[in-house]
Amino acid sequence: MSAAENAKAVLRRLTAASATERILISFAALIMAVLVGAVIILVSGRITTCQTAATTLFGTGFCYDPVEVYLVLFNGALGEPFLLNDPALFNPDWNPLNFGFALTLKETTLLIFTGLSVAVSFRAGLFNIGTQGQLVLGGLATALFSFFVAPLLPSGLVGGLILIPLAVVIGALVGGLYGAIPGALKAYADANEVITTIMLNFIAAQIAFVLVSEFFGNPDSQVVETTPIPDWATLLPVAFPQGGDFSILALAFGLALVVAVWFLLEQTSFGYDLRTSGEQPEAAEYGGVDAKRTTVTSMFLSGALGGMGGAIWVLMVMGKWQAGVPALGFDGITVSILAGNNPFGVVPAALLFGTLKSGSLAVQFGTGVPKQLVGVLRGLIILFVAMPEFFRMLGSTIDLEPDRETVATDGGRLGGDDE
Repeated sequence: MSAAENAKAVLRRLTAASATERILISFAALIMAVLVGAVIILVSGRITTCQTAATTLFGTGFCYDPVEVYLVLFNGALGEPFLLNDPALFNPDWNPLNFGFALTLKETTLLIFTGLSVAVSFRAGLFNIGTQGQLVLGGLATALFSFFVAPLLPSGLVGGLILIPLAVVIGALVGGLYGAIPGALKAYADANEVITTIMLNFIAAQIAFVLVSEFFGNPDSQVVETTPIPDWATLLPVAFPQGGDFSILALAFGLALVVAVWFLLEQTSFGYDLRTSGEQPEAAEYGGVDAKRTTVTSMFLSGALGGMGGAIWVLMVMGKWQAGVPALGFDGITVSILAGNNPFGVVPAALLFGTLKSGSLAVQFGTGVPKQLVGVLRGLIILFVAMPEFFRMLGSTIDLEPDRETVATDGGRLGGDDE
């Protein structure tokens, strides 16, 4: 077999893999990433100068211990439930409602929204690279709406119960409308949605920056940010520490949204039209699906989910909109790929990302490993785990049928030159 045929055979196998096989492949990829990362840690520890070696292998000292690094990474993300240097192993003082675990769940919650946003567009056969821009404008709309409407409502629990849901809806609406722009350009002008969504990311960032710096900025701050929202109008922690910036109510809403999106995609006629348009657009049009309307609606829904992510970022984490919004929208792309564009798969994929992000802080402070090396380890895990799903998605979009030559009944090849 040629190299091309071998590649097609691998892609066919990945495309046809069952859910159990895909889980096993992801687990094997995670182990491989850890092993490769361990080698990089040892090499980096060898070329680094230190007074005392952290570990010794074959009589050679290394400044960094890969086992310690990974243990601190995952242990720190959970708030240190294990005593790494104690035979007792389990920490008797560990409380699951801790600061480290709050950071993990905060990142997980935000990535659930952006992962769902990208997954919806992918299921429709569209590549929404603009979730970041939709998140930025959705978050800004939420912050401005909350600030201007809060004085009109009674402060306290009653006002919060009214304002917070409305603010999330406003964020979703603005994000959806911004997402519908590249959808309309794709449907009616055949503009490539990858290019338009990337360009609209930059436009969204500049629009938000100018609006806040010139019109809606906080007069008491030198930073480009809006005036803070009253505490009663934000998602406050119910049981977790204040500094963790995590509200279990936001996570519950995100999980409910996962179920709602799955039901919409798998159990409704709209979801069937959306999935069919993404998988077999010609068959969908032949069956009476309005492809243009489905494209715009899909991008609106995708943008609305991204806008909700911006709303939760404002209401749960910041309490205001501030320049320098984290790249949650871009991380959502990898979360969606890792999840296989399955809404339920977004949850464990987001949890893995949240663990890596919060655990990275523990590694930096607990082991002395440079943050650049920690970023490499995190990127390795993401790359290795996501690549099988990426190639599986690639295999589902191209012709993987083996090359065959049609043979005539007389032994000659049809379509060949006469001799």
